[in-house]
Amino acid sequence: MDTKISLSNTEERQSRFELRTLLETSRMLIESQEPDFVLNNLLLITMGKLLVPKGIILINKGSDHFYVVSKVKGKNSLKEDDSIQLEFPEATLDRSVVKGEEFPDITKKLGLAEGSIFFNLRTTNHHLGFLCLGPKGNKQPLTDSELEFIESLTIISSVAIANSRMFQELRLINRKLDRKVHDLNTLLELSKDFNMMVDREEIARTFKFAMLGQMLIRTFFFVLEIDGKKSIVSSSGLKEKPTKKELNTLFELNDVFYCDEDHDCPFLENNGIRLVIALRFQNEKIGVVGVGAPANNEPYGKEQVNFLQSLGNLALLTIQKTLLLEERIEKRRMEEELNLAKTIQQGLLPSPIPTIDGFDLEATNISSRQVGGDYFDVVETPDGGHILAIADVTGKGVPASLLMANLQSMLHALAPIDITLAEATGSINDIIHKNTPADKFITFFWGKVSADGKRFDYVNAGHNNPLLFRKENKEPEELDAGGVILGAMPSMMPYDSASVKLQSGDTIVFYTDGVTEAMNPQQTEEYEEERLIKCLQKNLEKSSKEIMDAVIDDITEFSNGVQYDDITILVLKVN
Repeated sequence: MDTKISLSNTEERQSRFELRTLLETSRMLIESQEPDFVLNNLLLITMGKLLVPKGIILINKGSDHFYVVSKVKGKNSLKEDDSIQLEFPEATLDRSVVKGEEFPDITKKLGLAEGSIFFNLRTTNHHLGFLCLGPKGNKQPLTDSELEFIESLTIISSVAIANSRMFQELRLINRKLDRKVHDLNTLLELSKDFNMMVDREEIARTFKFAMLGQMLIRTFFFVLEIDGKKSIVSSSGLKEKPTKKELNTLFELNDVFYCDEDHDCPFLENNGIRLVIALRFQNEKIGVVGVGAPANNEPYGKEQVNFLQSLGNLALLTIQKTLLLEERIEKRRMEEELNLAKTIQQGLLPSPIPTIDGFDLEATNISSRQVGGDYFDVVETPDGGHILAIADVTGKGVPASLLMANLQSMLHALAPIDITLAEATGSINDIIHKNTPADKFITFFWGKVSADGKRFDYVNAGHNNPLLFRKENKEPEELDAGGVILGAMPSMMPYDSASVKLQSGDTIVFYTDGVTEAMNPQQTEEYEEERLIKCLQKNLEKSSKEIMDAVIDDITEFSNGVQYDDITILVLKVN
């Protein structure tokens, strides 16, 4: 009786001891956040508890049949981190304890002896691996109590492993988040710096140092395409510069190109470039960034590629902003110059229109742009006559206004001189031909109303023929005597001149090609001389201003108000 009581007390103390050991071990394993610590202690505790000389912990690699040797104790040909394929039946993976004698081939493969036993490391949903124990040192089988103890320990360890894995994942996510926050702060600070910069070299230099500092790289290049020309705007650590062909090749690579892929650009290999990233603006590739290996020599991951792209695009946008700013400044400067030229040009045209006794004279110039190429003038000569001139300079803008100013100067210089219109026209032609580019010329018509107002002498240098309407005949006469346009070639032969007698009721209409070449809104049909003559014929009985306004109104209606060229009209009516 006493012996039974003593055995009972001994078993109770043993049970309490195992329970305490189990609780303390559980607390230690669960509080640990390192899988390696958990597995190592699991193997040591179990081997020490059972006095087993050999033990292995296998961790499943995601497939039911492939395992990695995580821990190994005792003499064994397997080493830690070895991979091994063990084909346990599917149903076996749901069991807590598997005896080695059921799978002798696997037991042998693991280097364990007969009598080994495998404890399944698993959670509710996942099989994590096996705790494999060889036979006890005394060759005795495991008791039920020992099996229960180890099984309980493997359950606790499995939970600890799952928790530690989850903790590792969370820690990895936190590190990634910290990196993201750091990258965003870097981009924010750089964007503030870039916004204050207007010098492209400074932007490229700041971008370079940001790349070198943030990515810990030594080799770097930044290529930009501006106005169709590709060039390196910033670089570091390059052994050689790319050829023109290699620059073009860089722009043909994928937007994210790892240089271990096939390519035909020796520049990348010779300089140890690992990664090339394209930079786009409004979906157009206008920049390329290449980087060498980072300090840790690790391959570039997705997060690093995203950061490089963001940083590169930030620099690219800032550079584009400077280009737009320069373009705006240039445009404003040109507008100011055009306004000045317009003011000067308007000063070249007579205002108000001079009056000629015995005549009704009206004229206007409507420019299609700020500075046009049309010109007209009315100049009184010393003998009491009046010179009427109209011209059309090729082109528009400042160049046309300068040529027009030249013509106006020559006309005013020659008007007081006793020289025929034909001779004066030849002189003007030679001067313009000599002093202007070959693609610049002037269509020019001028005539002189005699002092008594009864004769009109004229020379037509390639201009639209003015139309002379007689009072008794509505069909116009065209004033076409003259020669070639001014400036096209030197005067090889004198200009022709002609003279017409003026009678009361006669009307002469001078115009530039902006009148007859006005287009309809569809741009399929021109106004043409025929419409001009019909319009004039309807209004010949009216005053010069009314005739001129009627023509302009008719053109406006035909073109729906859209003007493509300068319009100049001069109407002279004999009272």
